[in-house]
Amino acid sequence: MPIFKLSPLPHRFALAGAALIGGLAFASTAATAAGGAYYRVELASPAAEARFVARDVVWACKGASCTAGQGTSRPLVMCSALVKKAGPVASFAAGGKALEAEELARCNGAK
Repeated sequence: MPIFKLSPLPHRFALAGAALIGGLAFASTAATAAGGAYYRVELASPAAEARFVARDVVWACKGASCTAGQGTSRPLVMCSALVKKAGPVASFAAGGKALEAEELARCNGAK
């Protein structure tokens, strides 16, 4: 007969942790699928492609309006990558916060 008996508590923590991680992954996917795009953009002219990749992010456009999920780069870097792929940007918002006029000018390549 063993002297020490292992507690079932660590197993419960592992199960709770797995459930939490799975729930968080599902919630973020559901938010994006429900129109929870992180980037919202208005191009100066309609996009040539309805879907494309810029800076490792998939962009979806309808006319001049484009959206995408969150990437790993700063908003100004994402904006500049989008300009290279789709042309000048009239407005760019990341996480609900729009770029200021000076940042938008830098995004579009103005000095």
